[in-house]
Amino acid sequence: MEVLWMVPLLLLPLLMWTSSTFVFYFKKCFYVAWMMCLALLAIPLCILKSGGRDIENMRIIRSLVRHVKYLLGLRFEVSGWEHLQTEGPYVIISNHQSSLDVLGLMEILPDRCTMIAKKELIYAGTVGLICWLGGIVFINRKKTSDAKSVMADAAKTMLDDQIRLWVFPEGTRNQRGDLLPFKKGAFHLAVQAQVPIIPVVFSSYSNFYLRKEKEFRSGTIRLKILPKIETKGMASDDVSSLCDKSFNVMRSAYLDVSDSVTQSNGPTRH
Repeated sequence: MEVLWMVPLLLLPLLMWTSSTFVFYFKKCFYVAWMMCLALLAIPLCILKSGGRDIENMRIIRSLVRHVKYLLGLRFEVSGWEHLQTEGPYVIISNHQSSLDVLGLMEILPDRCTMIAKKELIYAGTVGLICWLGGIVFINRKKTSDAKSVMADAAKTMLDDQIRLWVFPEGTRNQRGDLLPFKKGAFHLAVQAQVPIIPVVFSSYSNFYLRKEKEFRSGTIRLKILPKIETKGMASDDVSSLCDKSFNVMRSAYLDVSDSVTQSNGPTRH
């Protein structure tokens, strides 16, 4: 019986060493399971601290999550910190590649900042509950009218409570090596609240994380915080040009940081 228990213990390091597919699924499963455990730990802490749903709970979530990158063999290089030294409310926009984005988000998340996320996330067990406790704003992406209503309420909340919101304007995960066209919700939000937009760019994950090829290695992610884009004096007619300007700035930065990561780590293996 004792020998049977030894088999998995012996097999695990062997598979980790010889099978990239096993490593991929092991890391993915570990990441999800560990985040759910951390959420389970954070729930009572948030309730004790704030009594329920409160954006200040993001401080607890941020402190609990920041170590996870080390367990997955990831490292962040952040530039442009000075651009987050902005007083008052603002909207952060960033590209969206995978659930690993949460780690980068927590790496630089300012105080009094939460996210806008898809409504389905609230049903993700302990993670969904901790998202709700952290004040995350949930939107129904399938109903445009609902999404617009939530954004309008969010603009009012930003000003009333002096909070910041993080939005993924691509609207979905994207690992195609370029940015998807931006949806306009984040820009309507910023214009309506007359607050600046701060673009943040994650370098491509393709040098360490390949979903189709089932590879998940150690790697470096470059996070670049770009100068703020003012919206004061803008109206709804300016949203399209604001969206285009933000897209072009972020796309240029994305290609630049992704290229620099590839050069420093060597070409992507396929």
